[in-house]
Amino acid sequence: MAAPDFLVLGHMTRDEHPDGSCSLGGAVTYASIAARNLGYRVGILTSAAADYPEPHLLHDLEIVCLPSPTTTTFRNIYEGRHRHQYVRDVASRITAADIPTAWRDAKIVLFGPLTNEVDADVVRVFSPHTLIAVSPQGWMRQWDETGRVKPRAWLEAAQVLPHTNALILSEEDLGGHHERLESYLALAPLVALTRGPEGVIIYRKNEPPLEVPAFPTHAVDPTGAGDSFAAGFLIRLYETNDPLEAARFGNATASLAIASKGASTMPSRAEVEQLLATYAAGGEKA
Repeated sequence: MAAPDFLVLGHMTRDEHPDGSCSLGGAVTYASIAARNLGYRVGILTSAAADYPEPHLLHDLEIVCLPSPTTTTFRNIYEGRHRHQYVRDVASRITAADIPTAWRDAKIVLFGPLTNEVDADVVRVFSPHTLIAVSPQGWMRQWDETGRVKPRAWLEAAQVLPHTNALILSEEDLGGHHERLESYLALAPLVALTRGPEGVIIYRKNEPPLEVPAFPTHAVDPTGAGDSFAAGFLIRLYETNDPLEAARFGNATASLAIASKGASTMPSRAEVEQLLATYAAGGEKA
């Protein structure tokens, strides 16, 4: 079992819709499909029941699925840009012992927990040459007796961030507590704060913030926007070590991803590069 180029860890999800249908979702799903379409060999380490929906979407991905009596299940309700989430079921946890030995040398690793399902010490098992990134929404949420998801303080940040290369999170993840961002900046060498249609701000130690605008798009389905950004951003960061170029690449990936519905329509690398060629730096059309 060779190490993948791009490894994603976390729960795939069953996403319930108002019409009674369900689809495959989760950061792992969107980020892995985006990375595959951008030309990388992708592995997924997840936990789910055997009957998770839409397995055909995961073609050409190497999947290690830990056995679980259930699949993590969400219901997402959108009101404009705001999303209300409800947790229905939660699959089994992912521990350091679950990481295949050969996969510990992956080029890029993205942690995409959804329900605090990944043990914090898993970040320590990878090669020192691996680009390790965290999308921490699953460590930054809790839910009440009805399943309604609410933000919480990221209690595991001090255990995780010193062992990573990049933190990717959204304004929604902060839950209005922007003062928490300062503590994350003290722990992580690079932070990408996504802001929906306003783009992303890149923070680096001892450097001024970089505001990188989004590309114009007609948003059909915002689900997975942050995950597709993360895949594009990390791939280009790995290739160039240039946060600005990586942010533009991530923004282009996300803008194309949300212009159509579902995980099946993630853009190809050629489509992302065409969009970048169409627009000059700063998001103005050439």
